[in-house]
Amino acid sequence: MRTFVSAAAVLVGLLMAAVAVPAMWADRNIVQEDGFVALTAPLGKDPAFQQRLATAAVDSVASGANIPDFLKELARPVLDNAAQSLTGLPGYSDAWAETLRRSHRLTFSDPSTLPPEADGTSSLTLDVAPLVGLVAKQVSAATTLPLEAPGQVLIQIGQSDQRQLIERVTVYAPMGYAVAVGAGIAFVLAFVAARRRWTVLAGIGAGALVLAGAWKLASDAAGAAIAATSSGNDVAELFKNEFVAACSASFGQWIVAAAVAGAALLATGLAVRVAGGRKRGNFEHR
Repeated sequence: MRTFVSAAAVLVGLLMAAVAVPAMWADRNIVQEDGFVALTAPLGKDPAFQQRLATAAVDSVASGANIPDFLKELARPVLDNAAQSLTGLPGYSDAWAETLRRSHRLTFSDPSTLPPEADGTSSLTLDVAPLVGLVAKQVSAATTLPLEAPGQVLIQIGQSDQRQLIERVTVYAPMGYAVAVGAGIAFVLAFVAARRRWTVLAGIGAGALVLAGAWKLASDAAGAAIAATSSGNDVAELFKNEFVAACSASFGQWIVAAAVAGAALLATGLAVRVAGGRKRGNFEHR
C-alpha cells in the first residue's frame, strides 16, 4: 500500500508540475508588465525590426503631423534621416520601453476599457506613439516646424482567437504558483510513504526529463502555430516573429533547467540505490 501511495503521489506531482511550470513562466514573462518588457526589450535591437519600426514611425509623422504641403518636400529628407538615425538617439531605449509598457497595458486590459482606436479583438496591440514622438522631436529640432506627436499610434497583431487565449492566460497563469506548491506537497508525501526513497528520487528525475521533452515539443508547436498566422502588416509580422523567438529562447532556459534537475535527481537516486546495495552486501559478507 505504501508503495502504491508513493507512486501515485509522484505521478500526481509530475502532472501538477507539467501545468505549473509553463503557467509560472507565462505569468512572469507575459502577464506581468515588467517581465514582458524585459522579454521583449531586446527586440528593439534587431536591425531589420529597427528599420521597419523607424520607417513606420516616420510615416506616422509624415501623414499625421500638421506639415504644410509646400514644406513636405523640404521635410522629407529630414524624415528619411530620422528613420536612419532613430535607434541611435539617446532617448530611443526609453521610448522603446515605454512603447512596450503601453502595448502591454492595451493588450492585457479589459477590452471594454480600451479606447475606440484600439481593436479589442486583436491578440496584441502595439502603441508606437513614444517612438513617433521621438521622431517628431528630432524633426522639429531640425526644421523648427512645430510638430505634435499623436497620443496613440496603434499597430494590431494577431487574430481574435488569440485574444481569447490571452484572456485565459491572464486568468489562469497566476494560479501556477499554487499548483507548484501542490506538486511539492505531493513529492513530500511520496517520500514519506516510500519504502525505498531512492525510487522516489529516480522517479521524479525521470519524470522531469519526460516533461522537459514534452514542454519542448509543445513550445515548438505553439511557436509554429503563431508564426503561421498573418496580420497583414510588415511591422506586426516582424514583431510577431521576433516575439515568438524570444519566448522560445526564454522558456527554453526553463526547459534546460528542468532537464538538468531531472538528470541530477535520477543520478542521485541511482547512486543511493548502488550505495545501499553495497552496504547490504558488506553487512551480509561480515
